[in-house]
Amino acid sequence: MVKNSRFIRPNNSGDESSPNLYVANCGPTVGISYEEIELVFSKFGELQGVYPADETGARVVVSYFDVKSSQAAFTAFSGNPCLEFGGRLLHIRYSILQPIPQIKDSVPVALEASELQIPGLYLVHDFVTAKEEEELLAAVDGRPWKGLAKRRVQHYGYEFKYETRNVNTNQNLGELPPFMSTVLQKISSFPYLGAGDDILDQLTVNEYPPGVGLSPHIDTHSAFEGLIFSLSLAGPCIMEFRRYPQGSWRPPSGSRVEDKEVYDNCSTFLRRLLFLPPRSMLLLSGEARYAWHHYIPHHKVDIVKGETVRRGERRVSFTFRKVRNGPCCCEYEQYCDSQRSDKVDN
Repeated sequence: MVKNSRFIRPNNSGDESSPNLYVANCGPTVGISYEEIELVFSKFGELQGVYPADETGARVVVSYFDVKSSQAAFTAFSGNPCLEFGGRLLHIRYSILQPIPQIKDSVPVALEASELQIPGLYLVHDFVTAKEEEELLAAVDGRPWKGLAKRRVQHYGYEFKYETRNVNTNQNLGELPPFMSTVLQKISSFPYLGAGDDILDQLTVNEYPPGVGLSPHIDTHSAFEGLIFSLSLAGPCIMEFRRYPQGSWRPPSGSRVEDKEVYDNCSTFLRRLLFLPPRSMLLLSGEARYAWHHYIPHHKVDIVKGETVRRGERRVSFTFRKVRNGPCCCEYEQYCDSQRSDKVDN
């Protein structure tokens, strides 16, 4: 079983023996599965596991329970063609265990939305099955993507205009696609909805590669009604919720999106962190939708309950909304672009 790597290649020559071998020119992207690697290297001793050394898929760490086993494998393969892998030449060094990254602040990561005590925030785990997840990903991958700076998107119903953070209600793209019918049916019986809730007519699909997140924002009040659903597929992430007393968040002039978290002074706003596993559905309603910014930090690795969790090769989110016709009249005036005197987009 492949696990998240906590191993690194030493800065020196890598000659100091350890139970862990850093093996380059070996992995799924060069046609060698983790199961094949385990089978070949287990001949020299009992393995703790085979781990990805990085994001390339061409370097792994083979971890034994004892040094003698790793030394035997090192002697057999280092500089010699590996017949089991078609005569491939493996580049091997001893690897070391890196320390668990330290959490820079004391804000805990919740596994359930109820732990955050944000009114109107709900999370349902396993909202779709693994088979449904596979079918949904295949469906969107069979349709054209639109490239943004660091991610890809698809829009259905209405196109979201990022430059204005709004939609043009006169440009309807048609009904939501048929492959979403099962999800929409499940949403209609969502446990926290009341009778008469709005029918969703806008869908944005986002594909996030590793390390790409989302800047803090509130979905524009005048663009969408009060229910926002977000289905997470393929990979996990942490979503951070922030309530700013002044009503809005502004990055420093000239800063990059990736630097925003460095800029923020955590004492000036409320912060809540929630882990979103694959196949989970998040609902933002009421205060959670209208008054709390949501944000995905630009990390490749998150720390959840002391464990290291990698984002995965991709995360695909399906965000369902109801387009608003007319101004917003919510009770959160300081966060509302329809009611604020300065008309600042959130």
